Amino acid sequence: MSLFVPKFDETVIVRDADAEVVGADPVAVKLLADSNASGGALSTVRVTLGEGADGAKPHLHRNSAEMFFLLDGAAEVLCGDDVVTAERGDLIVVPPGRPHAFAAAPGSTADLLVVITPGVERFEYFRHLKRIRLGEVGPESLLEVQDLYDNHFLRSSAWDDRR
Repeated sequence: MSLFVPKFDETVIVRDADAEVVGADPVAVKLLADSNASGGALSTVRVTLGEGADGAKPHLHRNSAEMFFLLDGAAEVLCGDDVVTAERGDLIVVPPGRPHAFAAAPGSTADLLVVITPGVERFEYFRHLKRIRLGEVGPESLLEVQDLYDNHFLRSSAWDDRR
């Protein structure tokens, strides 16, 4: 087992009022701390999903684990070939290389804290998604930045068949 020791000197404090929010109802992403703020230890965002809204399509990270902590509501989370329902207070940690996705459960909203470790500079990824939503760039542009953000999209019949 290797040990990653992050290198940063200052405590990271992000005030709610100062955090940038990308998107709006039904999907809002509050950018909390990116990898550069924590010496590469983590990247973390808060994702708020409206009733039944999709959070992320199936993908995997080759070099990072992703943690989902349900602050409120209920979410469906793809973990490999299984779709599990997480409720308030539940924690799911997806290892590197495992396909995953998430969405608010049918009939529910979801409020999630999402942490990727070790960190990857991800804030610009969420801004890129906003540009796609606004029509400034096409969705195919995500294929060009998969390696940069360690976010590799894939198909999942388990996810497609869930509803």
